[in-house]
Amino acid sequence: MVTTGISLHSSRRVSTLPLAPDEVWAVVAGAGPGRHWYVDAAPFVLRGAIDRAVLGAGRRWPVPDGPLLAAGDRAGFWEVRAAGTRPAGHRLVLEAAVRAPGRVTLTLLVSAAGGRTGGGSELDLTIRFDPEGVLGTAYLLADLPAREVLTDLVHRRIRADLS
Repeated sequence: MVTTGISLHSSRRVSTLPLAPDEVWAVVAGAGPGRHWYVDAAPFVLRGAIDRAVLGAGRRWPVPDGPLLAAGDRAGFWEVRAAGTRPAGHRLVLEAAVRAPGRVTLTLLVSAAGGRTGGGSELDLTIRFDPEGVLGTAYLLADLPAREVLTDLVHRRIRADLS
């Protein structure tokens, strides 16, 4: 089951998975060689191309070599702001380094489903846009439908990678 949430500034998807939180985290925050949702999911490939077309840097950073992303890493057009385990589960916060009239962040939380071990995992994905200035506010309103589609596609991609 997937739960959706939407506000003016953010789009969210939450789903329960039959895997242990550490198994989900290994895919969500996985680094090293191979395919990774945060650089090769179709919406991010397209966004990188758009960024280059408007004279941005696009997808300039390779995936780090380690087994998991860590705060300070860069991959694709993302800067890793936070990555790690906390008492309630795992948390990954990515900030887009693209030309945009504001700040784009993607946050993923992985926790034990229902707050208990052995019952699967809960995957919580939120994409947020915080506008800057008048142009940012106009972009916020125009971007809402696209952000909803992007959130859904990225959530589906992560779930597919976990299958």
